[in-house]
Amino acid sequence: MARMRYWKLTSDEMSNLAYDESKLLNWEIKCIREPEDEAHFIGVFMYRNGTAYDYESVKGICYFYNNIDREELPKITSFLQSKYEGKQLEKGERILLKDSKEIYSNKDIGDLAKEMESKFNTKAVISLEFDGISPEALKEAGMPEAKLLPIPTK
Repeated sequence: MARMRYWKLTSDEMSNLAYDESKLLNWEIKCIREPEDEAHFIGVFMYRNGTAYDYESVKGICYFYNNIDREELPKITSFLQSKYEGKQLEKGERILLKDSKEIYSNKDIGDLAKEMESKFNTKAVISLEFDGISPEALKEAGMPEAKLLPIPTK
């Protein structure tokens, strides 16, 4: 049993997976705007154990942004709150939706990626990190070996 990260998954690839949701430690959807070299993106993510906010750990969906006009942030926040609720907290370039609904299924994450693509004119790239799961279980779940990024153990 180890920690394993899969990266550069597409929303379409997510629909073919059947992993144990309880083993998904965190996920991220990086929504990139063209041209990619200008680094305009929105990153939506969730950590099962919460995201650091000052001196506490806050549970819920979060997003960060880079080179996104601040006038667009209320639209992104409203969209996510309409789906998952949560109390808005802001810390630097991160918006946290404290106590929002938590999602871990391949369908929910894939659907959110597709919606982010169409609503905010982006291309979504998904990363998943698992803990306490065997490589065999991940293979059976349909996880693509070519997108495995092993996490070294100490």
